[in-house]
Amino acid sequence: MPRHLLTGDELTRDELRALVERALELKAAPLASDVLAGKHVALIFQKPSTRTRLSFETGVVELGGHPLILRPDEMQLSRGEAVRDTALVLSRHVHAIGIRTGADELVAELAEHASVPVVNMLTAGHHPCQALADLVTLRETFGRLDGLKLAYVGDGNNVARSLAILGGRAGVEVRVASPPGYQLEPIAGALLTEDPHEAVAGAHAVYTDVWVSMGDEDTADERRAALASYRVDDALLDRAAPDAIALHDLPAHPGEEITADVLYGTRQRIWDQAENRRHAQKALFELLLR
Repeated sequence: MPRHLLTGDELTRDELRALVERALELKAAPLASDVLAGKHVALIFQKPSTRTRLSFETGVVELGGHPLILRPDEMQLSRGEAVRDTALVLSRHVHAIGIRTGADELVAELAEHASVPVVNMLTAGHHPCQALADLVTLRETFGRLDGLKLAYVGDGNNVARSLAILGGRAGVEVRVASPPGYQLEPIAGALLTEDPHEAVAGAHAVYTDVWVSMGDEDTADERRAALASYRVDDALLDRAAPDAIALHDLPAHPGEEITADVLYGTRQRIWDQAENRRHAQKALFELLLR
């Protein structure tokens, strides 16, 4: 059983697939588990959040727990307190820690010194909880994971990396199409290409993310120019499987990485995907705290 979730590599194939199935059970019966009854969960937000905060906070409550939302200006971390000291203190008061931050190294150091489970709610390098929800959405839509093909089109960022790691482990063929300078490093089992049409051909899901993420504002024009031919629109979806769905981890910028017709149309499962964050994370807490 994993102690933490930092990158997704901590989960075995069997654990991952069981987590997906349990998430769907919890979606059908949201109050069926009280694994966090009488427990406290610290949720540290060093970066802005909508879906992550909503899904984690409501999920902890549905599991019977008490979420403690901690912002940078409310913690001594912002004034130079050591990550190790923070981990030691938090471990005396809470039963699990989630953190949404920038550096992967900070989360790894927090996990190294914490005596309670630590969950990566987002870092610059990884977004494993999003990928868990994406797998739940695929399983919910197609009734299986084995043999599915997922094409990610756009910046080879933290979302693409987590999809490649966790998707491949779950039995999904992951293809990532990105322009030069924005490509993902090689990940076992993932197909990397510059051609979005090659990636999308026959895919069951076509996935995209924002072109300008938090922290990329200084290079926004350059990024938009490089990624302009990687927009997910109906024409690109037409190259996928007949029953293909569009996915996006949000927030979206209609007219950039995705068209409004796709974002709000009948060929997407984006809003189900956003809801499934909560169910996947509840199943994760069960796994980490049982």
